[in-house]
Amino acid sequence: MFGDETFPRASLEEALRAAGCQAVAGVDEAGRGPLAGPVVAAAVILAFPCRVEGIRDSKLLSPGQRERLFAAIHAGAVAVSIGAADVETIDRINILQASRLAMRQAVAGLGTPPDYLLVDAVTVPGVSCPQRAIVHGDRLCLSIAAASVIAKVTRDRVLVDLDRRYPEYGFAAHKGYATRDHLARLERYGACPEHRRSFAPVRQVLEQVRLFG
Repeated sequence: MFGDETFPRASLEEALRAAGCQAVAGVDEAGRGPLAGPVVAAAVILAFPCRVEGIRDSKLLSPGQRERLFAAIHAGAVAVSIGAADVETIDRINILQASRLAMRQAVAGLGTPPDYLLVDAVTVPGVSCPQRAIVHGDRLCLSIAAASVIAKVTRDRVLVDLDRRYPEYGFAAHKGYATRDHLARLERYGACPEHRRSFAPVRQVLEQVRLFG
């Protein structure tokens, strides 16, 4: 169903549970790279044994598979929470810090306080529980992969909504990423309020408008 890619495992969660950490949350974000829209983070505490089949890095799934898993994770998890940082925040504090802010919001919103965090690639500032950053965590760790699905589907829905508000940019198709089509539309129409002014392609378009507009 998902090709030959290795599925993420729950070995880290099982080891932490054996050490007394019953509520282990996976944390991941979606939307660090795009030129427009918010960055969205998710925190997920899975039930163990996990009965949701097919969880993996959201980038390896089709939209339909992500939607199915989104519903299944919400139905079967102990707790799911979302955080987000808008474009104004991204431009003000930079995308890395905005991603961490969204992650902190997601962790704070969990109905069950986590005993431990497993985070994709970075650490989450301002949390009281211990944590571990795992490079490629969304491909290696089951809880992080679950969080990647929740974050991705949530953000994609936001971009579909933005497409209704700004149909000239094609957000529903490219989700704000710097595709050839998006860049062409950006040059043609200029930047909308949801474009990240701190990102070079957007900044260059605004500079051209200022000089030649």
